[in-house]
Amino acid sequence: MFKRKKESLQAGSELFRKGPGENQGTLAEIMNGYSKLLIDDPVLPFKEENLQKIAGDVDYGVLEALDGTWVSYNANYNKNVPQPSLASGIHTTIMPSPGTNSGTIPGKFSFDSEEYIEKLTFSLVPGGVRNRGGASELFCGAVKYEQTIKSVNKKEGQPGLEYTSIHEENGMYLWLSDVYNHAATKESIEKDRGIHAFSEEDFKNYGYTGEYRDEPLVQISADENHKKYILLSELQPGQEYYEIIPAQELKPGDGVKGPYFIPDYSISRSGVIPHGSTITLLGDIVPTGKNYLIKGSPQFPYGNAAWQTDHLAISRTMGGAGASAADPINLDEPAPAWVHETLTDKNDEGSNKIYTQRILADDLYPYSVRPDLRLRDTLSGQNVSNYVLVQMSSKMKTGAQGGILNVPFVNRFVPTVEVDFRLWIETVIEDGKEILQLQYEQIVFFEFDFGNDGGTTSWPHIQVNTLRKLEDIPADQRAIIEEQFFDKTPKMNIPDDSVNPPAGCPYHKG
Repeated sequence: MFKRKKESLQAGSELFRKGPGENQGTLAEIMNGYSKLLIDDPVLPFKEENLQKIAGDVDYGVLEALDGTWVSYNANYNKNVPQPSLASGIHTTIMPSPGTNSGTIPGKFSFDSEEYIEKLTFSLVPGGVRNRGGASELFCGAVKYEQTIKSVNKKEGQPGLEYTSIHEENGMYLWLSDVYNHAATKESIEKDRGIHAFSEEDFKNYGYTGEYRDEPLVQISADENHKKYILLSELQPGQEYYEIIPAQELKPGDGVKGPYFIPDYSISRSGVIPHGSTITLLGDIVPTGKNYLIKGSPQFPYGNAAWQTDHLAISRTMGGAGASAADPINLDEPAPAWVHETLTDKNDEGSNKIYTQRILADDLYPYSVRPDLRLRDTLSGQNVSNYVLVQMSSKMKTGAQGGILNVPFVNRFVPTVEVDFRLWIETVIEDGKEILQLQYEQIVFFEFDFGNDGGTTSWPHIQVNTLRKLEDIPADQRAIIEEQFFDKTPKMNIPDDSVNPPAGCPYHKG
Protein backbone atom coordinates (compact mmCIF):
# COMPACT_ATOMS: atom_id res chain seq x y z
CA MET A 1 0.00 0.00 0.00
CA PHE A 2 1.21 3.48 -0.86
CA LYS A 3 0.54 7.13 -0.18
CA ARG A 4 0.97 10.42 -1.98
CA LYS A 5 1.83 13.87 -0.75
CA LYS A 6 -1.08 15.61 0.93
CA GLU A 7 -2.85 18.19 -1.20
CA SER A 8 -5.14 19.39 1.58
CA LEU A 9 -6.51 18.31 4.93
CA GLN A 10 -9.11 16.29 3.03
CA ALA A 11 -6.65 14.56 0.69
CA GLY A 12 -6.80 11.22 2.49
CA SER A 13 -4.38 8.59 3.71
CA GLU A 14 -3.37 6.96 0.49
CA LEU A 15 -1.62 4.16 -1.32
CA PHE A 16 -0.21 6.09 -4.28
CA ARG A 17 -1.26 9.65 -4.89
CA LYS A 18 -0.07 12.38 -7.24
CA GLY A 19 2.00 15.25 -5.91
CA PRO A 20 0.41 18.64 -5.32
CA GLY A 21 -0.38 20.88 -8.24
CA GLU A 22 0.89 18.52 -10.92
CA ASN A 23 -0.31 18.48 -14.50
CA GLN A 24 -0.69 14.82 -15.39
CA GLY A 25 1.19 13.73 -18.45
CA THR A 26 4.48 11.91 -18.35
CA LEU A 27 5.03 8.82 -16.26
CA ALA A 28 7.47 10.74 -14.08
CA GLU A 29 4.81 13.41 -13.38
CA ILE A 30 2.20 10.82 -12.49
CA MET A 31 4.53 8.97 -10.12
CA ASN A 32 6.01 12.04 -8.44
CA GLY A 33 5.42 12.11 -4.69
CA TYR A 34 4.40 8.49 -4.07
CA SER A 35 5.86 6.47 -1.23
CA LYS A 36 5.09 3.42 0.86
CA LEU A 37 2.37 3.91 3.47
CA LEU A 38 3.45 2.96 7.01
CA ILE A 39 1.42 2.38 10.14
CA ASP A 40 2.78 5.56 11.78
CA ASP A 41 1.77 7.80 8.87
CA PRO A 42 -1.10 10.21 9.59
CA VAL A 43 -4.64 8.90 9.17
CA LEU A 44 -7.12 11.56 8.08
CA PRO A 45 -10.70 11.76 9.33
CA PHE A 46 -13.71 11.43 7.07
CA LYS A 47 -16.37 14.09 7.41
CA GLU A 48 -19.74 13.92 5.66
CA GLU A 49 -19.57 17.58 4.63
CA ASN A 50 -16.40 16.81 2.66
CA LEU A 51 -17.81 13.81 0.80
CA GLN A 52 -18.09 15.52 -2.59
CA LYS A 53 -14.60 16.95 -2.37
CA ILE A 54 -13.12 13.61 -1.36
CA ALA A 55 -14.94 11.74 -4.13
CA GLY A 56 -14.04 14.42 -6.65
CA ASP A 57 -10.38 14.24 -5.67
CA VAL A 58 -10.21 10.51 -6.36
CA ASP A 59 -6.75 9.12 -7.08
CA TYR A 60 -6.06 6.64 -9.88
CA GLY A 61 -2.38 6.27 -9.07
CA VAL A 62 -0.28 4.88 -11.90
CA LEU A 63 -3.50 3.60 -13.51
CA GLU A 64 -4.05 7.18 -14.68
CA ALA A 65 -1.34 6.56 -17.26
CA LEU A 66 -3.51 3.86 -18.88
CA ASP A 67 -6.38 6.17 -19.85
CA GLY A 68 -7.11 5.94 -23.57
CA THR A 69 -7.01 3.39 -26.38
CA TRP A 70 -3.91 1.28 -26.95
CA VAL A 71 -3.14 -0.85 -29.99
CA SER A 72 -0.50 -3.35 -31.03
CA TYR A 73 2.93 -1.98 -31.87
CA ASN A 74 5.22 -4.26 -33.86
CA ALA A 75 9.02 -3.97 -33.99
CA ASN A 76 11.23 -6.68 -35.52
CA TYR A 77 14.57 -6.10 -33.83
CA ASN A 78 15.63 -9.73 -33.44
CA LYS A 79 17.50 -10.52 -36.66
CA ASN A 80 18.05 -14.12 -35.50
CA VAL A 81 14.36 -14.86 -36.02
CA PRO A 82 14.16 -15.95 -39.67
CA GLN A 83 10.45 -15.23 -40.04
CA PRO A 84 9.65 -11.59 -39.21
CA SER A 85 6.69 -11.18 -36.94
CA LEU A 86 3.33 -10.31 -38.44
CA ALA A 87 1.97 -8.84 -35.22
CA SER A 88 3.22 -7.73 -31.84
CA GLY A 89 1.34 -10.22 -29.66
CA ILE A 90 2.18 -13.87 -29.03
CA HIS A 91 -0.02 -16.41 -27.32
CA THR A 92 0.51 -20.08 -26.58
CA THR A 93 -2.33 -22.44 -25.74
CA ILE A 94 -2.32 -26.00 -24.46
CA MET A 95 -5.64 -27.84 -24.49
CA PRO A 96 -6.82 -31.42 -23.89
CA SER A 97 -6.26 -33.59 -26.96
CA PRO A 98 -9.48 -34.69 -28.74
CA GLY A 99 -10.77 -37.98 -27.38
CA THR A 100 -9.29 -37.51 -23.91
CA ASN A 101 -11.23 -37.33 -20.68
CA SER A 102 -10.21 -36.11 -17.27
CA GLY A 103 -8.21 -38.79 -15.51
CA THR A 104 -7.47 -40.91 -18.58
CA ILE A 105 -4.64 -41.11 -21.14
CA PRO A 106 -2.25 -38.85 -19.23
CA GLY A 107 -0.14 -36.27 -21.00
CA LYS A 108 -2.11 -35.91 -24.23
CA PHE A 109 -2.48 -32.29 -25.27
CA SER A 110 -2.78 -30.07 -28.31
CA PHE A 111 -0.56 -27.01 -28.71
CA ASP A 112 -1.18 -23.78 -30.60
CA SER A 113 1.01 -20.71 -30.87
CA GLU A 114 -0.31 -17.64 -32.67
CA GLU A 115 0.58 -14.02 -33.29
CA TYR A 116 -2.09 -11.43 -32.68
CA ILE A 117 -3.04 -7.79 -32.87
CA GLU A 118 -5.00 -6.06 -30.16
CA LYS A 119 -7.06 -3.07 -29.14
CA LEU A 120 -7.12 -2.32 -25.40
CA THR A 121 -9.18 0.62 -24.14
CA PHE A 122 -9.05 2.07 -20.63
CA SER A 123 -11.43 4.74 -19.33
CA LEU A 124 -11.36 6.45 -15.94
CA VAL A 125 -14.60 6.16 -13.98
CA PRO A 126 -15.45 9.71 -12.78
CA GLY A 127 -15.52 10.17 -9.01
CA GLY A 128 -14.25 8.00 -6.21
CA VAL A 129 -15.93 4.65 -5.55
CA ARG A 130 -16.80 4.68 -1.86
CA ASN A 131 -16.49 1.49 0.22
CA ARG A 132 -17.97 1.97 3.68
CA GLY A 133 -16.63 -0.27 6.43
CA GLY A 134 -17.70 1.51 9.61
CA ALA A 135 -14.66 3.07 11.25
CA SER A 136 -12.68 2.64 8.02
CA GLU A 137 -13.64 3.91 4.59
CA LEU A 138 -11.86 3.21 1.30
CA PHE A 139 -12.21 5.33 -1.83
CA CYS A 140 -11.15 3.53 -5.01
CA GLY A 141 -10.13 5.00 -8.33
CA ALA A 142 -11.85 2.76 -10.90
CA VAL A 143 -10.63 2.24 -14.47
CA LYS A 144 -12.75 0.25 -16.93
CA TYR A 145 -11.08 -1.77 -19.68
CA GLU A 146 -12.16 -3.54 -22.86
CA GLN A 147 -9.86 -5.89 -24.76
CA THR A 148 -10.25 -7.28 -28.27
CA ILE A 149 -7.65 -9.63 -29.76
CA LYS A 150 -7.42 -10.92 -33.33
CA SER A 151 -5.12 -13.68 -34.52
CA VAL A 152 -2.84 -13.11 -37.50
CA ASN A 153 -2.54 -16.27 -39.60
CA LYS A 154 -0.76 -16.96 -42.88
CA LYS A 155 -2.76 -19.15 -45.25
CA GLU A 156 -0.94 -21.04 -47.96
CA GLY A 157 -2.15 -20.21 -51.44
CA GLN A 158 -3.97 -17.11 -50.19
CA PRO A 159 -2.61 -13.59 -50.50
CA GLY A 160 -2.42 -11.33 -47.50
CA LEU A 161 -3.36 -12.02 -43.91
CA GLU A 162 -6.41 -13.32 -42.14
CA TYR A 163 -7.54 -11.83 -38.86
CA THR A 164 -9.69 -14.00 -36.64
CA SER A 165 -11.23 -12.72 -33.42
CA ILE A 166 -9.92 -14.98 -30.65
CA HIS A 167 -10.38 -13.16 -27.36
CA GLU A 168 -12.75 -10.66 -25.78
CA GLU A 169 -12.54 -9.44 -22.22
CA ASN A 170 -13.82 -6.58 -20.15
CA GLY A 171 -13.47 -5.58 -16.56
CA MET A 172 -12.14 -3.00 -14.18
CA TYR A 173 -8.94 -2.04 -12.42
CA LEU A 174 -9.18 -0.46 -8.97
CA TRP A 175 -6.61 1.77 -7.37
CA LEU A 176 -7.21 0.97 -3.70
CA SER A 177 -6.21 4.45 -2.80
CA ASP A 178 -7.69 6.64 -0.09
CA VAL A 179 -8.31 5.21 3.39
CA TYR A 180 -10.10 7.38 5.94
CA ASN A 181 -11.10 6.99 9.57
CA HIS A 182 -14.83 7.57 10.06
CA ALA A 183 -15.47 7.92 13.78
CA ALA A 184 -18.95 7.93 15.29
CA THR A 185 -20.61 11.31 15.77
CA LYS A 186 -23.64 12.41 17.81
CA GLU A 187 -25.55 12.79 14.55
CA SER A 188 -24.60 9.36 13.15
CA ILE A 189 -25.44 7.64 16.44
CA GLU A 190 -28.87 9.20 16.69
CA LYS A 191 -29.59 8.44 13.04
CA ASP A 192 -28.42 4.82 13.08
CA ARG A 193 -28.99 3.46 16.60
CA GLY A 194 -32.53 2.05 16.17
CA ILE A 195 -33.00 1.27 19.91
CA HIS A 196 -35.17 2.69 22.70
CA ALA A 197 -33.87 5.53 24.80
CA PHE A 198 -34.42 3.68 28.09
CA SER A 199 -34.15 -0.04 28.87
CA GLU A 200 -36.28 -1.55 31.65
CA GLU A 201 -34.08 -4.65 31.46
CA ASP A 202 -30.93 -2.62 32.11
CA PHE A 203 -32.57 -1.01 35.13
CA LYS A 204 -33.75 -4.37 36.49
CA ASN A 205 -30.47 -6.23 35.95
CA TYR A 206 -27.85 -3.57 36.56
CA GLY A 207 -29.59 -0.61 38.12
CA TYR A 208 -28.69 1.47 35.07
CA THR A 209 -31.01 4.48 34.75
CA GLY A 210 -29.38 6.38 31.90
CA GLU A 211 -30.28 6.47 28.22
CA TYR A 212 -28.41 4.65 25.45
CA ARG A 213 -25.88 2.53 27.35
CA ASP A 214 -22.84 3.70 25.39
CA GLU A 215 -20.02 2.40 27.60
CA PRO A 216 -19.39 -0.83 29.49
CA LEU A 217 -20.76 -1.45 32.98
CA VAL A 218 -18.48 -3.13 35.53
CA GLN A 219 -19.42 -5.05 38.66
CA ILE A 220 -17.56 -3.66 41.67
CA SER A 221 -19.03 -5.79 44.47
CA ALA A 222 -17.65 -9.28 45.13
CA ASP A 223 -20.94 -10.43 46.67
CA GLU A 224 -22.76 -12.40 43.97
CA ASN A 225 -26.05 -11.97 45.84
CA HIS A 226 -25.78 -8.19 45.94
CA LYS A 227 -24.14 -7.11 42.69
CA LYS A 228 -23.41 -3.44 42.13
CA TYR A 229 -22.53 -1.95 38.73
CA ILE A 230 -21.04 1.36 37.71
CA LEU A 231 -19.97 2.81 34.37
CA LEU A 232 -16.41 2.01 33.33
CA SER A 233 -15.64 5.74 33.29
CA GLU A 234 -16.61 5.91 37.01
CA LEU A 235 -14.09 3.22 38.00
CA GLN A 236 -11.37 4.60 40.27
CA PRO A 237 -7.67 3.93 39.54
CA GLY A 238 -6.73 0.54 40.98
CA GLN A 239 -10.35 -0.33 41.85
CA GLU A 240 -11.09 -4.02 41.30
CA TYR A 241 -14.00 -5.25 39.20
CA TYR A 242 -15.48 -8.71 38.70
CA GLU A 243 -17.73 -8.63 35.63
CA ILE A 244 -18.03 -6.57 32.45
CA ILE A 245 -21.28 -5.81 30.70
CA PRO A 246 -20.43 -4.61 27.16
CA ALA A 247 -21.86 -1.39 25.81
CA GLN A 248 -24.85 -1.60 23.50
CA GLU A 249 -24.36 1.75 21.84
CA LEU A 250 -21.60 3.92 20.40
CA LYS A 251 -20.24 7.10 21.92
CA PRO A 252 -19.19 10.08 19.81
CA GLY A 253 -15.56 9.53 18.82
CA ASP A 254 -15.72 5.73 18.91
CA GLY A 255 -13.57 4.22 16.17
CA VAL A 256 -10.95 6.95 16.19
CA LYS A 257 -8.55 4.75 18.15
CA GLY A 258 -8.41 2.16 15.37
CA PRO A 259 -7.46 -0.44 14.41
CA TYR A 260 -6.38 1.27 11.21
CA PHE A 261 -6.63 -0.53 7.88
CA ILE A 262 -3.67 -0.83 5.51
CA PRO A 263 -4.52 -3.05 2.53
CA ASP A 264 -2.10 -5.80 1.56
CA TYR A 265 -2.08 -4.60 -2.04
CA SER A 266 -2.74 -1.36 -3.88
CA ILE A 267 -4.23 -2.59 -7.19
CA SER A 268 -6.96 -5.06 -8.11
CA ARG A 269 -8.22 -6.25 -11.48
CA SER A 270 -11.55 -7.93 -12.09
CA GLY A 271 -12.12 -9.47 -15.51
CA VAL A 272 -14.92 -11.30 -17.31
CA ILE A 273 -14.02 -13.80 -20.02
CA PRO A 274 -16.92 -15.05 -22.15
CA HIS A 275 -15.82 -18.68 -22.12
CA GLY A 276 -16.98 -18.90 -18.55
CA SER A 277 -14.34 -17.50 -16.18
CA THR A 278 -14.26 -14.45 -13.96
CA ILE A 279 -11.00 -13.41 -12.33
CA THR A 280 -9.87 -11.19 -9.49
CA LEU A 281 -6.17 -10.36 -9.33
CA LEU A 282 -4.37 -8.45 -6.59
CA GLY A 283 -1.00 -6.79 -6.78
CA ASP A 284 1.29 -3.83 -6.43
CA ILE A 285 3.86 -1.68 -8.11
CA VAL A 286 7.16 -3.54 -7.81
CA PRO A 287 10.17 -1.41 -6.84
CA THR A 288 13.84 -1.72 -7.65
CA GLY A 289 15.45 -0.86 -4.36
CA LYS A 290 13.37 2.06 -3.08
CA ASN A 291 12.39 3.31 -6.53
CA TYR A 292 8.92 2.67 -7.92
CA LEU A 293 9.69 4.70 -11.03
CA ILE A 294 12.65 2.71 -12.32
CA LYS A 295 15.26 4.31 -14.56
CA GLY A 296 16.25 2.61 -17.79
CA SER A 297 14.61 -0.33 -19.54
CA PRO A 298 13.05 -3.53 -18.16
CA GLN A 299 15.61 -6.32 -18.12
CA PHE A 300 15.08 -9.76 -19.62
CA PRO A 301 17.59 -12.63 -19.72
CA TYR A 302 19.56 -13.87 -22.73
CA GLY A 303 21.13 -17.20 -23.64
CA ASN A 304 21.10 -20.01 -21.12
CA ALA A 305 19.72 -17.67 -18.45
CA ALA A 306 16.43 -17.41 -20.36
CA TRP A 307 15.52 -21.03 -19.51
CA GLN A 308 13.29 -20.08 -16.56
CA THR A 309 10.28 -22.32 -16.14
CA ASP A 310 8.15 -19.57 -14.56
CA HIS A 311 7.96 -17.95 -18.02
CA LEU A 312 7.99 -20.98 -20.32
CA ALA A 313 5.12 -22.61 -22.19
CA ILE A 314 6.59 -25.79 -20.63
CA SER A 315 5.80 -26.03 -16.93
CA ARG A 316 7.81 -27.91 -14.33
CA THR A 317 5.16 -30.65 -14.33
CA MET A 318 5.53 -31.25 -18.08
CA GLY A 319 8.98 -32.83 -17.90
CA GLY A 320 11.02 -29.82 -18.96
CA ALA A 321 11.90 -31.04 -22.50
CA GLY A 322 14.85 -32.88 -21.02
CA ALA A 323 16.37 -29.58 -19.88
CA SER A 324 16.91 -27.96 -16.49
CA ALA A 325 18.43 -24.87 -14.92
CA ALA A 326 21.73 -26.78 -14.70
CA ASP A 327 21.44 -28.00 -18.30
CA PRO A 328 19.28 -25.42 -20.11
CA ILE A 329 18.26 -24.97 -23.73
CA ASN A 330 19.69 -21.72 -25.13
CA LEU A 331 16.67 -19.98 -26.64
CA ASP A 332 18.88 -17.46 -28.45
CA GLU A 333 20.31 -20.24 -30.59
CA PRO A 334 18.54 -22.53 -33.09
CA ALA A 335 16.48 -25.28 -31.48
CA PRO A 336 18.45 -28.44 -30.60
CA ALA A 337 18.77 -31.02 -33.39
CA TRP A 338 16.50 -33.52 -31.63
CA VAL A 339 13.59 -31.12 -32.00
CA HIS A 340 13.37 -32.04 -35.69
CA GLU A 341 14.25 -35.73 -35.36
CA THR A 342 12.08 -38.81 -35.02
CA LEU A 343 12.29 -39.72 -31.36
CA THR A 344 12.33 -43.26 -29.97
CA ASP A 345 12.83 -44.93 -26.62
CA LYS A 346 16.55 -44.99 -27.37
CA ASN A 347 17.16 -41.30 -28.09
CA ASP A 348 14.39 -40.09 -25.79
CA GLU A 349 14.41 -42.27 -22.72
CA GLY A 350 11.47 -41.40 -20.49
CA SER A 351 9.68 -39.50 -23.30
CA ASN A 352 10.65 -36.11 -21.89
CA LYS A 353 11.53 -34.72 -25.33
CA ILE A 354 8.70 -36.02 -27.47
CA TYR A 355 6.27 -34.74 -24.85
CA THR A 356 7.19 -31.12 -25.63
CA GLN A 357 8.91 -31.47 -29.01
CA ARG A 358 6.10 -29.73 -30.89
CA ILE A 359 6.50 -26.61 -28.71
CA LEU A 360 10.16 -26.19 -29.67
CA ALA A 361 9.48 -27.16 -33.30
CA ASP A 362 6.82 -24.48 -33.72
CA ASP A 363 7.33 -21.85 -36.44
CA LEU A 364 7.32 -19.13 -33.77
CA TYR A 365 10.33 -20.55 -31.88
CA PRO A 366 11.77 -19.23 -29.58
CA TYR A 367 8.64 -17.26 -28.74
CA SER A 368 6.56 -20.45 -28.75
CA VAL A 369 8.72 -21.62 -25.83
CA ARG A 370 9.18 -18.34 -23.97
CA PRO A 371 6.76 -15.69 -25.30
CA ASP A 372 8.10 -12.78 -23.25
CA LEU A 373 11.30 -12.87 -25.31
CA ARG A 374 9.21 -10.97 -27.88
CA LEU A 375 8.92 -8.17 -25.31
CA ARG A 376 12.67 -8.31 -24.72
CA ASP A 377 13.44 -8.16 -28.43
CA THR A 378 11.10 -5.21 -28.94
CA LEU A 379 12.89 -3.31 -26.17
CA SER A 380 16.33 -4.15 -27.57
CA GLY A 381 16.05 -1.46 -30.24
CA GLN A 382 14.44 1.20 -28.05
CA ASN A 383 15.60 4.00 -25.78
CA VAL A 384 13.52 3.51 -22.62
CA SER A 385 14.11 6.22 -20.03
CA ASN A 386 11.96 4.83 -17.19
CA TYR A 387 9.17 2.42 -16.39
CA VAL A 388 6.76 1.20 -13.72
CA LEU A 389 6.18 -2.53 -13.18
CA VAL A 390 2.81 -3.76 -11.90
CA GLN A 391 2.72 -7.38 -10.78
CA MET A 392 -0.53 -9.18 -9.93
CA SER A 393 -1.83 -12.68 -9.29
CA SER A 394 -4.99 -14.54 -8.38
CA LYS A 395 -3.01 -16.67 -5.93
CA MET A 396 -0.75 -14.82 -3.52
CA LYS A 397 1.80 -16.50 -1.27
CA THR A 398 0.59 -14.57 1.79
CA GLY A 399 -2.16 -12.21 2.84
CA ALA A 400 -5.27 -11.31 0.89
CA GLN A 401 -6.14 -13.55 -2.06
CA GLY A 402 -7.76 -13.02 -5.44
CA GLY A 403 -9.58 -15.85 -7.13
CA ILE A 404 -11.14 -17.46 -10.20
CA LEU A 405 -14.69 -18.70 -10.78
CA ASN A 406 -15.48 -21.00 -13.72
CA VAL A 407 -18.71 -22.23 -15.28
CA PRO A 408 -19.32 -25.98 -14.77
CA PHE A 409 -17.94 -27.06 -18.19
CA VAL A 410 -14.63 -25.24 -17.72
CA ASN A 411 -14.44 -26.34 -14.11
CA ARG A 412 -14.83 -29.98 -15.08
CA PHE A 413 -12.71 -30.31 -18.20
CA VAL A 414 -10.14 -27.48 -18.14
CA PRO A 415 -10.09 -25.97 -14.65
CA THR A 416 -8.50 -22.53 -14.63
CA VAL A 417 -6.65 -22.34 -11.33
CA GLU A 418 -4.27 -19.37 -11.42
CA VAL A 419 -3.57 -16.16 -13.33
CA ASP A 420 -0.23 -14.32 -13.04
CA PHE A 421 0.14 -10.92 -14.68
CA ARG A 422 2.94 -8.41 -15.21
CA LEU A 423 2.40 -4.99 -16.78
CA TRP A 424 5.21 -2.61 -17.71
CA ILE A 425 4.30 1.05 -18.29
CA GLU A 426 7.29 2.52 -20.12
CA THR A 427 8.55 5.88 -21.33
CA VAL A 428 10.25 5.52 -24.72
CA ILE A 429 12.29 8.35 -26.24
CA GLU A 430 11.85 8.54 -30.02
CA ASP A 431 12.63 11.46 -32.31
CA GLY A 432 13.20 13.69 -29.32
CA LYS A 433 9.82 13.11 -27.69
CA GLU A 434 8.44 10.88 -24.94
CA ILE A 435 6.06 8.07 -25.90
CA LEU A 436 4.20 5.89 -23.42
CA GLN A 437 4.28 2.18 -24.16
CA LEU A 438 2.60 -0.81 -22.51
CA GLN A 439 3.98 -4.32 -22.36
CA TYR A 440 2.38 -7.23 -20.55
CA GLU A 441 2.84 -10.91 -19.82
CA GLN A 442 -0.14 -12.93 -18.63
CA ILE A 443 0.14 -16.61 -17.70
CA VAL A 444 -3.03 -18.59 -17.06
CA PHE A 445 -2.60 -22.07 -15.60
CA PHE A 446 -4.97 -24.91 -16.47
CA GLU A 447 -5.11 -28.34 -14.86
CA PHE A 448 -6.37 -31.37 -16.78
CA ASP A 449 -5.41 -35.03 -16.86
CA PHE A 450 -2.37 -36.15 -14.88
CA GLY A 451 1.10 -37.62 -15.19
CA ASN A 452 2.02 -41.31 -15.37
CA ASP A 453 2.50 -41.25 -11.61
CA GLY A 454 -0.93 -39.71 -10.99
CA GLY A 455 0.47 -36.25 -10.27
CA THR A 456 -1.43 -33.15 -11.39
CA THR A 457 -0.14 -31.43 -14.52
CA SER A 458 -0.07 -27.63 -14.85
CA TRP A 459 -0.53 -26.29 -18.37
CA PRO A 460 0.50 -22.65 -19.04
CA HIS A 461 -1.49 -20.45 -21.42
CA ILE A 462 0.64 -17.35 -22.06
CA GLN A 463 -0.13 -14.00 -23.68
CA VAL A 464 2.36 -11.17 -24.27
CA ASN A 465 2.08 -7.96 -26.23
CA THR A 466 3.47 -4.47 -26.79
CA LEU A 467 1.01 -1.58 -27.25
CA ARG A 468 1.06 2.13 -27.95
CA LYS A 469 -1.47 4.83 -28.64
CA LEU A 470 -2.68 4.84 -32.26
CA GLU A 471 -0.83 8.05 -33.13
CA ASP A 472 2.47 6.56 -31.94
CA ILE A 473 2.66 3.57 -34.30
CA PRO A 474 3.94 3.60 -37.93
CA ALA A 475 1.52 4.48 -40.71
CA ASP A 476 1.50 0.99 -42.26
CA GLN A 477 0.62 -0.62 -38.92
CA ARG A 478 -1.92 2.10 -38.21
CA ALA A 479 -3.72 1.31 -41.45
CA ILE A 480 -4.12 -2.35 -40.48
CA ILE A 481 -5.26 -1.49 -36.95
CA GLU A 482 -7.80 1.03 -38.21
CA GLU A 483 -9.14 -1.46 -40.72
CA GLN A 484 -9.47 -4.26 -38.17
CA PHE A 485 -10.70 -2.33 -35.14
CA PHE A 486 -11.99 1.07 -36.20
CA ASP A 487 -13.68 0.46 -39.55
CA LYS A 488 -17.19 1.91 -39.23
CA THR A 489 -18.55 0.42 -42.46
CA PRO A 490 -21.47 -1.92 -41.66
CA LYS A 491 -20.70 -5.53 -42.50
CA MET A 492 -22.69 -8.72 -42.48
CA ASN A 493 -21.27 -11.04 -39.83
CA ILE A 494 -21.90 -14.55 -41.09
CA PRO A 495 -19.65 -17.13 -39.41
CA ASP A 496 -17.87 -19.46 -41.79
CA ASP A 497 -15.76 -22.09 -40.07
CA SER A 498 -14.12 -23.00 -43.37
CA VAL A 499 -12.65 -19.49 -43.51
CA ASN A 500 -12.12 -18.76 -39.83
CA PRO A 501 -11.70 -22.05 -37.97
CA PRO A 502 -12.25 -21.78 -34.21
CA ALA A 503 -8.99 -21.26 -32.35
CA GLY A 504 -7.81 -23.56 -29.57
CA CYS A 505 -7.61 -21.09 -26.70
CA PRO A 506 -10.31 -21.70 -24.10
CA TYR A 507 -10.63 -17.93 -23.82
CA HIS A 508 -11.18 -17.56 -27.53
CA LYS A 509 -14.36 -16.21 -28.90
CA GLY A 510 -15.80 -19.01 -30.86
